[in-house]
Amino acid sequence: MLLNGRGHGSWRRGRAAWRRWRKGRPFWGGLAAVVAGAEICAIPLAPLKVMLQQGIAGIPSVLMGLVMILMGLSAWFAPHYRGLAGILTVLVATAALVMSNLGGFLFGTIVGILGGGMIFAWQPRPLPEPEPDRRPGAGPGADPIADPGADPAQGPSDSTPPSPPRTQPQN
Repeated sequence: MLLNGRGHGSWRRGRAAWRRWRKGRPFWGGLAAVVAGAEICAIPLAPLKVMLQQGIAGIPSVLMGLVMILMGLSAWFAPHYRGLAGILTVLVATAALVMSNLGGFLFGTIVGILGGGMIFAWQPRPLPEPEPDRRPGAGPGADPIADPGADPAQGPSDSTPPSPPRTQPQN
């Protein structure tokens, strides 16, 4: 299908849709949080040759890893919660340094702090301003359908007075 040239447009449409989805949320911060959470969560589940004595210390490690994975996923699928997700990711990654084998041998803590910071700092792009209509006769009052009170014989109406200039308040 891709070798004969057919289906090339669908590949581009899919890639463009992926880029739009990825740019509309804190993708890289969420990915870092998911990777750090998986790493912190996986170390206590490693064989005993890697971890000599586990004990009760494995439970907080798994829970902190799951919370970090959940915060990374919430950054992807609910980007309006990015402030909460970013702060909780940084706090859990910092707590994992003490409670979970040096935070996944420092890798999980460092990547989690960086990911939480990226999640917290991400801002959505503002929507582009619509360009004004530059056709002659276009504008407010030019179309009697858009402005039912306007008389088409009079032309555009200037019924609203101009607003006064904005100034700084005097102290």
